[in-house]
Amino acid sequence: MKRAKENGNGKKDKVIVITGASSGIGEATAKLLAEQGNKVVLGARRKENLERITSDIKTSGGEAVFQITDVTKHDDVEALAKLALDEFKQIDVWINNAGLMPHSTFDKLKVNEWDQMVDVNIKGVLYGIAAALPAMRQRKTGHFINLSSVAGHQTHPGGGVYSGTKYAVRAISEALRQEEAAAKSNIRVTIISPGAVATELPNTITDEDLKGGIDQLYDSVAISPDRVAETILFAINAPEDTTMNEILLRPTIQQP
Repeated sequence: MKRAKENGNGKKDKVIVITGASSGIGEATAKLLAEQGNKVVLGARRKENLERITSDIKTSGGEAVFQITDVTKHDDVEALAKLALDEFKQIDVWINNAGLMPHSTFDKLKVNEWDQMVDVNIKGVLYGIAAALPAMRQRKTGHFINLSSVAGHQTHPGGGVYSGTKYAVRAISEALRQEEAAAKSNIRVTIISPGAVATELPNTITDEDLKGGIDQLYDSVAISPDRVAETILFAINAPEDTTMNEILLRPTIQQP
């Protein structure tokens, strides 16, 4: 059985690509994984944030590179994979983390926001799979970690489109898992479904009838992105003959 290479400090040394890496869960995960001895490749749209996070990682003795990446553009995601292969020769883990959550009720007809969620939350995941799967298949090892949500398990008024995209992430991930198991490619697939996490997601909500209630929920119960990062690390560090297929985590006091 193949094992992750370890460096001189006994830490795991994998090449890990993270989309949506400029803040929140992506930033926390990048820093934690780099701290553990992994090489991280960061993709997001905000250059200044990527530069800051990459600098922080390098200052702390880690290895990181970044590429400005819009996950709705197939060429951008392919370029992110190419950066990982050019710099580090392989892709061990691909984390599809980029996401948007502009909740609204259907009668508001926020069609542009629906399109954005489909493009980022679904097509962004598909483009990530397309970018990394050939390299993983060639090496017969790899790991996809796809961020879904508690909203991918249950929905509510105002969350129909967002929930739909997160249910889709779960369906895509499970089909990919079954295909790779049948192919005996040793490629693992993990779904991470967080509840309320203190990130910028609520900032994308423009429906004023909903925003106040969601902001109140997040202000009262949201957990740190570090908790999700620790969960991702746990999934990555599982023995390669075992996959954490799906992990659902909420703040302890979150009810819905």
